[in-house]
Amino acid sequence: MTATPSNPSTAQARVLVDEMVRHGITDAVLCPGSRSAPLALALAAAERAGRIALHVRIDERGAGFTALGLALGSKRPVPVVVTSGTAVANLHPAMVEAAHSGVPVLALTANRPPELRGTGANQTIDQVGLFGPHARAVVELGAAGDPVTEHRHWRSAIGRAILTATAAADPGPVQVDIAFREPLVPGEGDEEFVLGGGPGGYDDEVDPGGGSRDLPEGRPGGRPWVQRAGAGVDSAPAASAVAVDLTRPTLVVSGVGAAPVSGLVGVPTVAEPGAPVPLHPVHPLAIPSLRPEQVVVTGRPTLHRSVTRLLADPEVDLVILDAGPRSPNPTGSAAELADSVLTGWGVEQSWTETTSRADAHARAAVDRLLDEHLDGGSPTGLHVARAVVRGVRAGDNLVVGASNAVRDLSFVGPIDPDVSVYANRGASGIDGTVSTAIGVALSAPGRTVALLGDLTFLHDISGLLLGPRERHPSDLLIVVADDDGGGIFSLLEQGDPRLAADFERVFGTPHGANLGALCAGAGVPFTDTDPAGLEAILAQPSVPVAHHDIVPEGPRVVRVGTDRQGLRELHAALRSEAVEPGTAGSATSARGPAGAGATEPGASDPG
Repeated sequence: MTATPSNPSTAQARVLVDEMVRHGITDAVLCPGSRSAPLALALAAAERAGRIALHVRIDERGAGFTALGLALGSKRPVPVVVTSGTAVANLHPAMVEAAHSGVPVLALTANRPPELRGTGANQTIDQVGLFGPHARAVVELGAAGDPVTEHRHWRSAIGRAILTATAAADPGPVQVDIAFREPLVPGEGDEEFVLGGGPGGYDDEVDPGGGSRDLPEGRPGGRPWVQRAGAGVDSAPAASAVAVDLTRPTLVVSGVGAAPVSGLVGVPTVAEPGAPVPLHPVHPLAIPSLRPEQVVVTGRPTLHRSVTRLLADPEVDLVILDAGPRSPNPTGSAAELADSVLTGWGVEQSWTETTSRADAHARAAVDRLLDEHLDGGSPTGLHVARAVVRGVRAGDNLVVGASNAVRDLSFVGPIDPDVSVYANRGASGIDGTVSTAIGVALSAPGRTVALLGDLTFLHDISGLLLGPRERHPSDLLIVVADDDGGGIFSLLEQGDPRLAADFERVFGTPHGANLGALCAGAGVPFTDTDPAGLEAILAQPSVPVAHHDIVPEGPRVVRVGTDRQGLRELHAALRSEAVEPGTAGSATSARGPAGAGATEPGASDPG
């Protein structure tokens, strides 16, 4: 067979995919489109060669969050490929979350060539730089010319994008906008191309018998065209360190993105879900019982107002262990920003005993009040979260939705330290969480459990639409705490009884949806149960379940009906009972500590 030269757009797409694989990318997400056809076919060829796993989705918003979940679970950058126009705009929510969470998502956006822009051509918008400050960088590739002379630029450009997305100091999403001229599909005789089918598997060469001309070769041995050099001793930036006197009463507050800090291992810690599980945990509702003199913040805490008040207290010395561009200092109270700590003497035993006692009292109060609530009332999201905490096991992945779900989880922990917790807390939106959970389940080993509220679930229910030719997660259980609306608003200022006349319409937003029927339409197994039944389900061995009898496995959904009536009063009781009698934050105390007494009587604080 005579070898057929690849047209420029086809050759460019094949080189870009080959270079991404050389950089260690193992998964890619694709939405169907015409202008993006060169990339779609190049990815399909790479998948046939066993070089990449391709995940096809029909909804760009869900595709973006699937890429985010895959990147979280695999700890690798993941590209998501879309066509031009509004398809690009639909990636924006996922790019915002990736930007604020530091997740390396590559938005490969197909574009019209320059001569068609600004002419009224169909499906053409000004999409270069559409994500604004939420992209760490924008790499623009013009329409392809001769592959022999231009392939180095293509390889270098995609390599720079990947290195930027994975930069240790500030990882995050990058847009790569690629202008494709027609023809957008391989010519006759070139369609049997197998990317990486040459000697050694990594080379760009293709057996001439397969009908394709060899592409220009990349680096020998499958190496990337450009890679990050190891920094020498003299070139490494000096880390800033701050001295922390641990003989003073000290609390650590760990939020999203926190990493273990060796000098702080033994310090009592308020840890949000997803932060490292501490040796000496402190329940967030125990904060008013304590009077710390200094607080060290790791990661970015976002959940609890009691923490925010603590960080704003002028009597508390505040140290932020993150000197990066998004340093978490919303109250402006931090005296020092640093990368690490220098500690001398260890924590005083009396302080550890004080915090442990306050923590134990708060956890016992939460358990007791939740049990008492069930005696005369319906379960709440807190009860569902408690069942999940009791049911997950070492090696599991736990994906937690925003709003009440993650806050409920923080009240009923701690979670087994060998459970990996994921939560989209960068921008704290409810969108895309089903797709994120599916991405995590597809890329991370072990069982995946997702805990979502009903609005979070409904907002991304299209994420359940996985075609019969797609990879389905083998062990994903989605738990939905369904209170028929926005329960979190009951706990905020909007839940003030003065606003009751309008509350349900504009905040509660009951939907009355039949979740079982919606799941049936997507071919997803569905179970309705209570918290005790959920614990029993989580205790069962993992067994793949069939979907519509067309695929052997996939996600399943368990709904637990909950009640948001009385939720405001329950949380008020939790805050009151969790404080140790006679301590600084109790009702009998003359002076509340940092974090106490900042809400008006009757007002609720979701954390």
